[in-house]
Amino acid sequence: MIDYFSSLLNIPIYALNAGLSAIILGIVSGVLGSFIVLRKMSLMGDALSHAVLPGVALSYILGINILVGASLFGLLAAILIQFITSRSNIKSDTSIGIILSSFFALGIVLITFAKSGLDLTHILFGNILAVPQSELMQSFIIMLVVIAIISLLYKELLISSFDPVVSKAFGLKTGFYHYLLMMLLSVVTVSSLSQVGIVLVIAMLVIPAATSYLWTNKLIHMIILASTIGAVSGIIGVIISFRFNLPTSATIVLVGVSLFAVSFIISPKNNFLRKGLKQ
Repeated sequence: MIDYFSSLLNIPIYALNAGLSAIILGIVSGVLGSFIVLRKMSLMGDALSHAVLPGVALSYILGINILVGASLFGLLAAILIQFITSRSNIKSDTSIGIILSSFFALGIVLITFAKSGLDLTHILFGNILAVPQSELMQSFIIMLVVIAIISLLYKELLISSFDPVVSKAFGLKTGFYHYLLMMLLSVVTVSSLSQVGIVLVIAMLVIPAATSYLWTNKLIHMIILASTIGAVSGIIGVIISFRFNLPTSATIVLVGVSLFAVSFIISPKNNFLRKGLKQ
């Protein structure tokens, strides 16, 4: 199918794969990132994106699917962060810093120990131009699963995101939805490793959602707009990177940041320009 469209549009297969991969990543990042931003869990997302590294390394060592190992380590990191915060006087941001750095260091050691063909640079920064069709299909399936879970539990996630106290009063297990989001975040992070890498995946999760937040007042609108912004940023980033021979993943993030900057200045909710003139 992709080969057919590649010949029909006269576009190299790797370029078409990169564009489709960017669209899929943009959509799933917008859906999941909206909850990450609303719950003020951006720093947690950054921690989990780094914490999956030892899971990736162990998966290569044991010869299992990296989604399994990385997801388990992502969930373990979330549990440890919550455990340290609840059982000590240490604040959540400090515990996040501890787990982030320790898991990331463990991952680097395991990769070195494995002495395999695993390229650390490829994991950190990704290479969206080299995404094979098998990983593209995997990312597409993960996107459908994430959208299905979010749609099925939308009301519960909505209530627990805006008012955890009320959700507990209604008997909702807020901890379950918290760790569910952490698991989905880990899976999406792993599926994005070959595309934008650990370093930039959190940017794809946060920037489109933050931009959408400046324009919307309803969660469903925020999710739709964030997914659109993520997909558009991906397409424009791929086109610009091809035209000017720039790193594709970084270019996609910079396009997203540019859209956020414009929204920060002129969006009705923030309208920095009007506020600045008044001051």
